[in-house]
Amino acid sequence: MLYENIRQAKFINRPNRFIANIEIDGKIEVCHVKNTGRCKELLVPNATVFVQESASSKRKTKYDLIAVYKGDRLVNIDSQVPNKVFHQWVLESNFFKDITLVKPEAKYKNSRFDYYIETAKSKIFIEVKGVTLEENGVALFPDAPTERGVKHINELISSLDEGYEAWIVFIIQMKDILYFTPNEKMDKAFSTALETAYMRGVNIIAIDCFVTPNSIKAGDFVKVKI
Repeated sequence: MLYENIRQAKFINRPNRFIANIEIDGKIEVCHVKNTGRCKELLVPNATVFVQESASSKRKTKYDLIAVYKGDRLVNIDSQVPNKVFHQWVLESNFFKDITLVKPEAKYKNSRFDYYIETAKSKIFIEVKGVTLEENGVALFPDAPTERGVKHINELISSLDEGYEAWIVFIIQMKDILYFTPNEKMDKAFSTALETAYMRGVNIIAIDCFVTPNSIKAGDFVKVKI
């Protein structure tokens, strides 16, 4: 996926989870943060960030925060992009053989999963999670407690009993990751639910991404440790 109108800026602070103050061209500007997660280890004063400039006069902010450098590692923090990365990967990778249908936002019972895929042999529900938290080369999810995430896992487990395949795909929005593991310290319930899902037969994979200031694309499979 390519972004247009990307500009480099300097992060100053984040008054709330929706906006940040940045310095660009010597001016202080208010920027929309496209990620409501904590991102505390990423959004630190003076960090180099990349923002997308909008020409719309109807917006309250002129910029969207897309990516940030953590040391030498560029991390995409756009929470809307993992589903798009996954969709492109599905169409290009041939990972799921003989696809006949790809449907985003598929309703099942009390949940709405990110994707429903049909192949010649299978009916598949898929939940996609974007990962921006990294510690010592290890990717972790979540970076904040997520009751919604636990609910989705439990519903995926339920779908197995009705003959569906179920997948959880972690899109790691950076490169050079050693492995992925659930963030048990942050959310024990999510970690436990993920372990239960794995034991029940839910497929769990993680894929890293090639990230540049103006692009993101699915990369390679990353080992999952549960």
